[in-house]
Order: sequence, then C-alpha cells, then structure tokens
Amino acid sequence: MSEKKRRVPNPNPNSNPKKKVPKAQSHAQSLRSQLQSDASLLASLEKLRLETQQSLLSSSAPRTLSDLNLPSACREVSDRDVSAVQSSIERAVLGMARSILAGRGFSFDVPSRASSNQMYVPELDRIVLRDKCSSRPFANLSTVRKATITAKVLTLIYGVLQRNIHVTKRDLFYTDVKLFQDQSQSDAVLDDVSCMLGCTRSSLHVVASEKGVVVGRVIFTDDGDRIDCTKMGIGGKAIPPNIDRVGNLESDALFILLVEKDAAFMRLAEDRFYNRFPCIIVTAKGQPDVATRLFLRKMKIELKLPVLALVDSDPYGLKILSVYMCGSKNMSYDSSNLTTPDIKWLGVRPSDLDKYQIPEQCRLPMTDQDVKAGKDLLEEDFVKRNKGWVKELEIMVKTRHKAEIQALSSFGFQYLTEVYLPLKLQQKDWL
Repeated sequence: MSEKKRRVPNPNPNSNPKKKVPKAQSHAQSLRSQLQSDASLLASLEKLRLETQQSLLSSSAPRTLSDLNLPSACREVSDRDVSAVQSSIERAVLGMARSILAGRGFSFDVPSRASSNQMYVPELDRIVLRDKCSSRPFANLSTVRKATITAKVLTLIYGVLQRNIHVTKRDLFYTDVKLFQDQSQSDAVLDDVSCMLGCTRSSLHVVASEKGVVVGRVIFTDDGDRIDCTKMGIGGKAIPPNIDRVGNLESDALFILLVEKDAAFMRLAEDRFYNRFPCIIVTAKGQPDVATRLFLRKMKIELKLPVLALVDSDPYGLKILSVYMCGSKNMSYDSSNLTTPDIKWLGVRPSDLDKYQIPEQCRLPMTDQDVKAGKDLLEEDFVKRNKGWVKELEIMVKTRHKAEIQALSSFGFQYLTEVYLPLKLQQKDWL
C-alpha cells in the first residue's frame, strides 16, 4: 500500500493564488471587460461627428446682439485692420488735445468691466458687457495714475502698429516698469484700451506668451510653415499666440478632446490616444489663455467637429470649462470671438467617483472655499439652464469630495486612455 501523501502547509499565506482581489481593482477589471471593439466605438464617434456637421450646416447664421431686443445696450468689439485702429487712436488723442486747449483738462471714458456691468444672455449662451462707461480724468488724485498708464499704453500700441510688428504683454510691461509697477496693471489697461477702441486685443498687435499646446490629427500652416501635429512628440505643438497666422486646417479627426491640465495631456499624447481614436487634443495647461480659446473656436468652426472636455472634478475645473463655453467676465466685451458653445462635459464628473469606484485615498476633501465656489456656480445662469450640470454640482457640494483626473491612475497609469475614456465614449456618457 502506497504511503498517503501529507499536505505540506503553505509557508507564506500571502502567496495564496486564491487571494481576494481588492473591490476597486475588481470593479476596474469588470469595466474593462465591458469595452466593445474599437471598430464599434469608432462607428459611434463617426455618427457624432456627422451629427455635429449637419447641425452646424443646417443652422442659420449665428445670432448677434443686434438681433436681440435686450433691455440695455451692450458693447462688443471686432477684428479691425491696422489703419482703422490707428485712426481710432488718432481721434482719441485729438479729442484730448481739444479738451486741454479748452481748459477742461483731459480724461478717458472707459467701459466698465465690473461684474455688475455684465450679464449672461441665454439666447447667445455667453456673457456680454453692458454699455456703461466711467470717467478716468487726469486731474483727479484717485485716477491720475491710471489715466497716465492709459495714455502710455495708447502711445506704445500706436508705435507697434506703425512698425507693423507684434509684441507680447510682457514686452509692453517692460517698457516702463516703474510706471506700471506690476504686469497685472498694464494687462488690465490693455483690455480697457481694446474695449475703448472697439477692437479685439489681437488687433492691437499685443499677444500673450505661448501657453496652450495641441497634438493629434490636425495639420495647419503657421505663417506659411506646414505643421503636422501627429509628429510633435508628447509635448505637442505650441499654439501660436497670433492666431491670424494659422490657416489651411486639415484633419481626419472625429472629435476634439479639450483637456484641462498638462499631466493628462502628456499621458494622452504618449499613449498616442489620437491614433486609436482619431482626435485632436488641446490644453491651455489650466486657465485658458486667449490664443487657445481662439484656436479652439477656429477648429470647431472650420473643421466642424464635436468638442469633448476632460477636466478635474472640482469647481475650478468647471469654471475653466465655462470660460471656454460662454466666456470670462474679464473679457466679456470679446465673448463673441472667444467662446465655443456646445462643448460636451465628458469627465471627470462628481458622479464618476462612485461609478468608477475611485478609492477614498484618491479623493480630496473640499475646503470651505471649494464648497462656496461650488454653490456660487449653482447660482450662475448658464449653469441653471443645464440640469445635468446642476445635478453634478449638487453631488459635489453634498459629498464635499473632489478629485483630479490623475485619481484614475490608482488603477494603473494607462487606465485613463485604455479604459476610462474609451468606456465614456462607448456609452456616450457626456453632458
């Protein structure tokens, strides 16, 4: 009779192959198994692209402020050529000279850009500036310095236009650091001057330094040079500060993916997400600058592509998204040129934290300031008209939880590109 085999105890209980998989990890594996074939998903995205194109083609000409019977007059600016802007500056200077010779001194009538002078127009789905001005006299102690800065900025801009060159806002500041003291002051007066003259800031030939970047399925010319954004590495191509130089856009993309932060942009670029799901990926690395907003709008209009947004699940991510969609209060006078309506909020949404079982250690507690920012957003007119946004913000404020896009990395560094975004696109899970 053969001797019975004795069971040898496992010296390391932690190496048990039947060890339970953590609940969150198991859920992530379950979501991965729900993914359909790429071919099926691409067909769905192609349908979304066609729907967007048909909607843009069938819609009548965009409504303007002049089409509406608003209770108060509003002010908007437009692109103007060099000679037109120079003529406006010359008229302003002649007016000041006449006022001084008449013994009245001089002052600037500056459009008020205060929050109280702005309003949201539902018919246009953007913020606009009411036509209310305030006086900025030189012969007044409280306004003499701002009046001097305004005169200085007008002089500098006139010189730039004469030379037909472009300068940055930083260049402008360094022409007289002692007068301006801080760049925020010269920047603010630059916006005032743009509004006074009735032209866009780019018409003044003053641009911001490069900030936004783009990568993916788009080719365009930049001042005559042909740029292929599929060959720009993980850093992408810097969006030119002077969008007037950009032309001849070509693309086989199915959508534009707008990303809040640089970290998520780099993950998407390194994984070549735009090759698996043909798209154009854009980021302003946080708060959107003018050039990125102009470039996004230009792509939406010329390429007729849907725009999907990926932002952090916190009030500031939504504020950034709202600036792209309906404009910033600081530049409400130029909202007609800077806004891209109908951006779809893809993620990361407050409801996603439970739906995708984001671990507790990857969620951040909201501060009292965060909660206040969330509640303030709930009072905004552009939020109230979107029930989906209201529901998500209410979840955020109630749970007092926020999370960054990077919280998805708890399931693996490529979970964003391999599971989360494909599943979102497959389910058409956007607002």
